[in-house]
Amino acid sequence: MILCASSSPLRRALLQNAAKSGKTVHQNRVRQSILQPNYRSQYMTLCRNNTKTLFKPCSTYSNNTSLTRNFSQNPISSLPITNPPTKEAEQKSTAQYSPPETGLIARLPRQWVPYAELIRLDKPTGTYYLFFPCAFSTLLAAPISLTATPLHVLGTAGLFFTGALVMRGAGCAINDLWDRNLDPHVERTKFRPIARGAISPEKAIVFTGFQLLAGLGVLLSFPTQCLWYGIPSLLLVATYPLAKRVTYYPQAVLGLTFSWGAIMGFPALGVDLLSNRDALEAAAALYSSCIAWTVLYDMIYAHMDIKDDVAAGIKSIALRHENNTKAVLSALAVAQVTLLGAAGAAVGAGPVFFVGSCGSAILTLGTMIWRVRLKSVENCWWWFKNGCLLTGGGITAGLLLEYIAQITGFYVSSEDRNPPAQEASEC
Repeated sequence: MILCASSSPLRRALLQNAAKSGKTVHQNRVRQSILQPNYRSQYMTLCRNNTKTLFKPCSTYSNNTSLTRNFSQNPISSLPITNPPTKEAEQKSTAQYSPPETGLIARLPRQWVPYAELIRLDKPTGTYYLFFPCAFSTLLAAPISLTATPLHVLGTAGLFFTGALVMRGAGCAINDLWDRNLDPHVERTKFRPIARGAISPEKAIVFTGFQLLAGLGVLLSFPTQCLWYGIPSLLLVATYPLAKRVTYYPQAVLGLTFSWGAIMGFPALGVDLLSNRDALEAAAALYSSCIAWTVLYDMIYAHMDIKDDVAAGIKSIALRHENNTKAVLSALAVAQVTLLGAAGAAVGAGPVFFVGSCGSAILTLGTMIWRVRLKSVENCWWWFKNGCLLTGGGITAGLLLEYIAQITGFYVSSEDRNPPAQEASEC
């Protein structure tokens, strides 16, 4: 009805506005733009602002100048006279979930796939980030433990990795349960199992319960005192997803959660934090260092979702400091390395630790902050995934070499190894 009465004046108005903006537009392109379904609703809105003119019968338009003037007076530069959306854009907007065809999950039975995706079995980076603080504390505590042997240290590290794998999966499931109404609005998370309806919330809760029981079994494999140090972390695991709804700094809560292993290595090797002041200071400094590291890498990770987070109303440190992110990252890196050095000094670590662990952290963190492109989702993901192994692996290697140096007597001087024989007293 509207096009019958006004298609020609509307085209004329569109051409006039295009000419004012310096654009050259063919009349056929204008006709195609008017008829495009994607643009029709926008033109309808404009037409409603000219109801008195547009909805007159066709016969009343003996002179079309008034209609043209009405459209000319209402800027329509916001109505793009462009080609229709590309096929790629249409396919992206209507993309559907497809199960993985390669990798570990592709080899699993089809009914297991949603549960494997729920615990991020195909994305082990989160497990590594959870394990590294445990490895740091185990290797830092090993030289001051009176009972730890190299085999005991290795077995403890293996238990920690198993616990990290189980508890990271439980944490992901808890996070997805809390975020099941937010994830569909974020491009990266819209196909998560609960968000797409592959797993009901009830089944996810039962599955999470089994994971928590498995985690408890791992915890009970450690010395008894570890149980009392480990239980408080469950509260942080359950409440972290809520932080993004109330504060721009949910990464700080994530740091408190993921860094808990920086405390656990000491009691796991029989070092009592309550009776050993040096160990307590080392654990506190290491825990704080790992918190700074967690906030740092998750700030880079948060930049991957920064546009979708605005639309979904999700808060993050990346949004709060979007304009000075690298300055914040640099401050966090300085804090991390300083606190790491303080942890080593508290237990009497030697030069191997400071050169290996602290030196590698300075090198890898500095390179990452300098080279990461925060506007690129792919680049942020690359540094999040590989920065984990570069920084975490470097610190672990330095601590391992320090432990080897101490148990092999590398720091002991020749005089200490072979004290001079006491001279015989004169008769």
